[in-house]
Amino acid sequence: MPTLLIVHHTPSPALQSLLEAVVDGARNDAIEGVEVRLEPALTCPETAVLAADGYVLGTPANLGYMSGALKHFFDRIYYPCLEATRRRPYGLYVHGNDDTTGAVRSVRTATTGLQWRAVVEVLESTGPPDRSDLDAAWELGATVAASLAAPH
Repeated sequence: MPTLLIVHHTPSPALQSLLEAVVDGARNDAIEGVEVRLEPALTCPETAVLAADGYVLGTPANLGYMSGALKHFFDRIYYPCLEATRRRPYGLYVHGNDDTTGAVRSVRTATTGLQWRAVVEVLESTGPPDRSDLDAAWELGATVAASLAAPH
C-alpha cells in the first residue's frame, strides 16, 4: 500500500488548522489504498522518508526562510534519501504572518536537490487561515494522496 508522509512543523494555531485540513484531505474516503502518516519535522526518521511514496511538507515562514525544524529535517535526510527518493511526488504548505516567499524558495531549493516533483501548487497562507486557505489545504492533501493511489 502506498504511503503518504506528512512532515510538519506546527508551532501555531494557524498551522494546526492547515495541518488538520491537509490530513483530512489526504484521508478522504474517495482515495482508497493510501496510508497517511504524520511525523514532526524535528524527529522524522530517515527510515520513514525512505518507506514513503510521497510527501506533504508543512512549515511556518520564519525570518524569510523555512522553519529551523524543517531545515534540520532536510539536513538529516538529504544524503541518506537522495538516490532512493528521486521523482517522488510532494506538496507544500507554508504559513507566515505577512510573507512566505523566502520560505517557499528555500523548500523548493531542497526539494529540487532531492529531485522530488511537485504535484500541486504551493499553498501560501498569511494571517489567520480563512475558509479558502483551509479548502486549499484540504485539496493539497487530497491531490498528493490521489497521486499515489493512481495506477502507475
